[in-house]
Order: sequence, then structure tokens, then C-alpha cells
Amino acid sequence: MNKYISLLTGLLILAGLSDSYAQFKVDGQILQRSEYRNGFGGLIRENQDPALFTAHRARLQALYEMDNFTFYMSVQDIRTWGSTPQVKASDNFLSVHEAWAQVKVGEYWHIKLGRQELNYDNFRFLGNLDWALQARAHDFALAKYEKGSMKFHFGGAYNQAAQSLTDQPFLIPNQYKAAQMARYENKWGKVSFSALFWNDGREWQTFDNTGTLTDKGIRYRSTLGVPTFKYNSGNSQISAFYYHQFGQDIVGTSLNAYNFSIAYNHVIPVDREAGKLWTLSVGTEHISGTSNAGDTKNRSYNPLYGTNHLFNGYMDLFFVGGTHENSVGVEDYFVRSRYAFGPKFFLQGDYHLFYAQSDVFDLRTSSQNLMNSYFGSEVDLTLGWIVNDAFSIQAGYSQFFHTDTFAYLKSVDNAKNTQNWAYLMLIFRPTMKNKFIGVLL
Repeated sequence: MNKYISLLTGLLILAGLSDSYAQFKVDGQILQRSEYRNGFGGLIRENQDPALFTAHRARLQALYEMDNFTFYMSVQDIRTWGSTPQVKASDNFLSVHEAWAQVKVGEYWHIKLGRQELNYDNFRFLGNLDWALQARAHDFALAKYEKGSMKFHFGGAYNQAAQSLTDQPFLIPNQYKAAQMARYENKWGKVSFSALFWNDGREWQTFDNTGTLTDKGIRYRSTLGVPTFKYNSGNSQISAFYYHQFGQDIVGTSLNAYNFSIAYNHVIPVDREAGKLWTLSVGTEHISGTSNAGDTKNRSYNPLYGTNHLFNGYMDLFFVGGTHENSVGVEDYFVRSRYAFGPKFFLQGDYHLFYAQSDVFDLRTSSQNLMNSYFGSEVDLTLGWIVNDAFSIQAGYSQFFHTDTFAYLKSVDNAKNTQNWAYLMLIFRPTMKNKFIGVLL
């Protein structure tokens, strides 16, 4: 912890010695979230007790700006209440979330280097994972060309586990060895559009019986898509996205997978001057999968680095933390409704119907009967209240109504009839426009 404090102190001194045109800003945020988990992230069995805990994120953010140059750093503490003794010398919960520098190299060009969030579009494929207290950041080199409504970003990364004298196996979990990205966005009248290419290289290794490395290499999964397509007309909007994945997975199986969604959104201005709005959204999302009876290709799409909590229900049963990856996919048919009583208070209710995208077979019997594709349904209720410019309150309750197909696929015997989750979150973000976290409409 002392090294982070020393670094921030040094930046403060630097700011005091800098010319008048430089600016130095320090701010932060604190999130405190209490959760009741009784099936969150996975079905819970009858003989298992629910979890109840409080956790927090405390983040200190420093920004130093001068002509053509910006430096940013954020340090965060992530912990669960009671996870450390009251009297202690140190712990492992403090870390650097972001540390990057950006330089302007032309009228429209910027270069950004270092640990940074990649947060684009609706956060389905590239998101900062703000709902998870630890969030997500990449060690990345990014070039940005921005002129008016047109933005073109491209960059990449090559990762190693340490500063070794010789090449070593890359064993960091859930991390790419190499990645390349190109993204374009623009707006024409009522239409907003973006296109993305992401090439994700994962290292594979082969070891013999003694644990000696015998071979290794990189296999690439490529994702090409249209993350944003929006058409606005008055109080109505049609939004859609599409991604296609190809290449190879980590074990070398050929990939052919997709993810698409389309939704219709409509705003009813009950009292626009008072900020009373009723918003409705109806749509579907399809994520391809591979039948559990086997296939010569991997048809299971992976959203990789998205803020997946925002999608497919708030109980995080699909694709959050690796759940449901390399499985039979999912089809999500949803209705969302939010009523804003004013600019500072809203209530929202979401309803989802979930189905398997590919066939599910009962492999417990020799006949391997085809099972019903229906996974179940989920109800999500959310409340948001902006108390003042620095403090807001968010709360939610969700319940999942599972089927035997879903319980079988997740290898959960004797699942509880009641699978639910509730939370209460206090959000202190005095300088940020986004006063709520992890809720989508």
C-alpha cells in the first residue's frame, strides 16, 4: 500500500511544480453492496444454505493533464467485510485498476498506452465489468482517430507473466497471450452504427509425465461483428447487434459461432417536464451453442470481455465468470419496463424466457432422449434513487424458475424450488455521470 501512496504523493508534488496550464484532479468512489445469494450464479441444492455478505470497492483516481498529454491512475481496494482481522500489517486486496498515458500526435490522433478499460458499445463484448467490484482492465496499446461523430480505434497487446531471461509458458488464467482490435463507429442522422474486429490468441502447452514442457503455441479465436445498430424515430428505437466467431478454441477445435440480438424500445412521456417517463423494451438475444451429444465443430459463442451481468437476467446464470461457456447456448426472449418518477428515482421490472439454442440430450440413458429445450424464466426487479449529486441507492430482487433440463445440464441434483437473489447497494460517485451500476434498458 505504501508504494501506491508514495506514487500519488509524487504526482501531487509534480502538479504543484507544473506550469499553470497543467491540471491535476483527484477523486474517487466507494461502492458497498450487501447480497443474499440463493441460486445466484448457479442453481443451489436443497441441502445448501444461502450466502449473505457485504463487500465494497474503494477506488482513488488521479488525473494529470497538460497540453497534448494525459496521465491517469486508479488504485482500488476490494474486500468482503470480515475477510481480514481487525489488527493486521498488510493484505492482498489493494491493486492498480488503471495506469495509462495518452498523448495527442495530431489534430485527430491520440495514442493511449498502459493498463486501461476497453468499454465500448453496449458492453456486450468489450466492457469494463463495472458491476463486479474488481472490474476489468487490459494492458493495451491503443491508437485513436476521432473526427466529429466518426471514431476509429485500433490496437493490440502481447502479454507475458514476468520479465524472464528466456521465454516461459504463459499460465495466467483467463488471459490472452496476444490480441488485436479494430473498431469503427459513426452516426448518420437517425442511425448509429459500429463495427468491430477482435483477434484473441490463447497459448496452449503440452507437458510430459514429469511436468516438462514439450510443446506450446498460440491459437486464435476471431470475432467480427456489428456491436451497434440503432435507428431512432421520435420516442421509438430499434436496436440490434451481431457477432460471428471463427478460428480455433484453446484445444484446437474449429469454431463457427454467433450472437445476435434485436429489440424494440419505446418511451411514453407521462410528464416530460417533471421527468416522468415510462420506457418499454421487448426483444430477443440468441447465443449459439454446441449440442451436448457432441459435434465436430465448436459452435459455442463466447462473449469474452463483456459486462455479461447486464444480459440474460441479473442472476448471472449465463456466461458470467465462465458459467455456460462451451455449452448448448441460450435463446433469451425478454420484456423490460421502467417507470421513472422523476430524474432521480425509477422502478424497473424485467422478465426473461430462456431456451437452449442447440439440442440437449439426456446422456444418462442408453437411448439418449432429446430433452425439452426450455431452461426456465426469470423475474428481475430493480430500484434506483439518486439521493444527491454524490450518493445514490440501488436495490434489486430476482427469482429464477428452473426446469429439469437446466438442472440436468448444470449437473445439479435435488435443486431447490426457490432460486432467488437480492441486493442493496450504496454508491458514492461524486464526479461520475453514471449513478447506477449493472442495470440495462
